[in-house]
Amino acid sequence: MEKSYKITLTILLVLLAGLVFLEANQREPINWFKSYSQREKIPYGTYVFYESLKEKFEVKDVNIPPFEFLKDSTKNGTYFFLNYNVSLDKAEVSKLLKWVARGNTAVISSNYISASLLDTLKLTNKEKISKNKIVNIPLYNFTNPSLQNENFYEFNRDQPLIYFDSLNNHQKVLGIGKIKEDTTPPKDSLVNFVENKYKKGKFLLHTSPQTFTNFFLLTDNNYKYAEKFLAYLDSDDPIYWDNHYKRGKSIFTSPLYIILNNKYLKWAYYFVLIAAILFILFEGKRKQKSIKVIEPLKNQTYDYTRTIAGMYLDSKDYRGIANKMIDHFIILINKKLKVDILKQKNKVELLQQQTENSTEEIEKLFSKIKEIQIKTAVKKKDLEELNRLIIQFKKNI
Repeated sequence: MEKSYKITLTILLVLLAGLVFLEANQREPINWFKSYSQREKIPYGTYVFYESLKEKFEVKDVNIPPFEFLKDSTKNGTYFFLNYNVSLDKAEVSKLLKWVARGNTAVISSNYISASLLDTLKLTNKEKISKNKIVNIPLYNFTNPSLQNENFYEFNRDQPLIYFDSLNNHQKVLGIGKIKEDTTPPKDSLVNFVENKYKKGKFLLHTSPQTFTNFFLLTDNNYKYAEKFLAYLDSDDPIYWDNHYKRGKSIFTSPLYIILNNKYLKWAYYFVLIAAILFILFEGKRKQKSIKVIEPLKNQTYDYTRTIAGMYLDSKDYRGIANKMIDHFIILINKKLKVDILKQKNKVELLQQQTENSTEEIEKLFSKIKEIQIKTAVKKKDLEELNRLIIQFKKNI
């Protein structure tokens, strides 16, 4: 390895080590992602609520879509949906309505509940945002005097209040909410939790899923809100906990998800990638000896021809050379000009028309050919003259 490479590599390694040191000693930022996953211990995870739920109820995880789960008619109990958005499609809503009609309970706690379901139950919702305050701090409570708290439960984060703005005789108000220190209309507490009877069963619709997050339940005595909410559920029935409609993953399908969610594993992974790149840059060059370039074989036809010609000249076989020159000339005329010299009587006229040679030059060439063919002994001078005339003829083709 060259000296410049070593210096560059050392500088990169020092910078990398410094970066890793700074990152390792940096305080990890709070993750405010609205996961609602029972596995997550981040503020918007539901680990605390889920573990408390398992202490009082028989909880079964459902990792498939509702449409598939509700195909099994033997499943009875409470179907619990908890997420930022529960967007059931029409087919799933139809299945869920039939399931509830048999005497089961569906709990949906979400800021945005499926419009198809709300239309079926003849409900609408709205969003309340204070116009005279920058931050909206929502407050929650129950309507039942035995469950109602003296002071509202406070969610100390900026959050709009989602509420039901139209009710009918099928709904019973169970919970209310309002914005802290808000003076804009509507000023009164707004409905955020209702019970909707449906044939033999019921829907419990709740528009404030953040009240079940780790952040909310671990603040002051807010855990009591979740305890009172569970009073509306039958403890004898199993709870089917939905994991399909979750913003956070409940099942890790990729090993990278686990690695990248751990601070130390993540940086170890990055370090390996960087080391691999550096190795390719500095050690990836070919270290074997250079391969000798083998030149392709040369076309030695010309040299071969010169050698053969030299042999004829050395043996002074001028007639043999002259006959071969005449044969090659005749073949050339046949191929290139399509004139058969041996058969055509007007060959001179034909060649004069197809080439730029004069009649005198053509007749002189054929006279020389005829002379050599008649002679008993061909001299070197005759051979040289024939060669000159053929070359002159070829130039004017």
